[in-house]
Amino acid sequence: MIVILKPNAPQDEYDKLVKWLSSFDVKVNAITGTQKQILGLVGDTSKIDIEAVRAQEIVENVQRVQEPYKNANRKFHPENTVIDVEGRKIGDGSLQVIAGPCSVESEEQIITTAIAVKEAGATMLRGGAFKPRTSPYSFQGLRADGIELLLQAKKVTGLPIVTEIMSLAHIDLFADVDVIQVGARNMQNFELLKALGHSDKPVLLKRGLANTIEELLMSAEYIMAGGNDKVMLCERGIRTFETMTRNTLDISAVPLLKQLSHLPVVVDPSHATGMTKLVEPLSLASLVCGADALIIEVHNDPKNALSDGAQSLTPAQFAQVMKNIKKQADFMGKNIG
Repeated sequence: MIVILKPNAPQDEYDKLVKWLSSFDVKVNAITGTQKQILGLVGDTSKIDIEAVRAQEIVENVQRVQEPYKNANRKFHPENTVIDVEGRKIGDGSLQVIAGPCSVESEEQIITTAIAVKEAGATMLRGGAFKPRTSPYSFQGLRADGIELLLQAKKVTGLPIVTEIMSLAHIDLFADVDVIQVGARNMQNFELLKALGHSDKPVLLKRGLANTIEELLMSAEYIMAGGNDKVMLCERGIRTFETMTRNTLDISAVPLLKQLSHLPVVVDPSHATGMTKLVEPLSLASLVCGADALIIEVHNDPKNALSDGAQSLTPAQFAQVMKNIKKQADFMGKNIG
């Protein structure tokens, strides 16, 4: 971090600033030029609030030399992180495919869908027990009963389950869940992220609708700072001025995240656009860009789905998409599962 001081800063204010900055266990090097006086901070500056420094009376500007995320940074962890979920490894160069309905609606629905996606080649099962909805009048999920149904589907198929948490109050209900998903709306729910940092569960962290890549990495940092390094970064589309699709898939985020971080990268082609016909091409593009996993919505009866039916594939459509994903994976020398 570089701190540029205003001209003719009073000595007492300068001494106070240096003492305060030194309290963060960093080395403060003073550089005096003909027109500027600069303080160079050497060490771990991730705990220093850049806005708090900028607010000091004698400070003109502050610039970070290193990224504020340390645990998630590839510079500090050159090797890819590999997360093992019941024998399915994410981040080791293979491809995992997580599939299932947006919402768990009934025992028949989730088990029928789980069997179908497994037969098509999916390696994990997704399903929403708690559902964040824009309207308070929309279906909110079966909650605890939904998790029980997911666990029943796991017993039938053997597929590890991925489901979304919305509140700290529900965390005890996720004791038997294999991967805890943090949805886009909760990406900056920092108290929730801190709590998950004290868990040993893998966390699938979705990028917010209007959040930058650095903000996604900083949210991952919240989890990792608590001691949980089993974090997957999920690109699920961001809100732009485009109206032809529900969101815009930031495909460039995949290679960028792989360059910036050692954490596995997952892509959600279903939420990315909200259109079933775009799921396959976006899945293939994500695979080429280096995605470690895909999370795809599949429903046994999309027309009558209680949520997100327009973006959900039928089991038959998913089976066809999986055939083409397998072809692409084979061409790239990637194994599925």
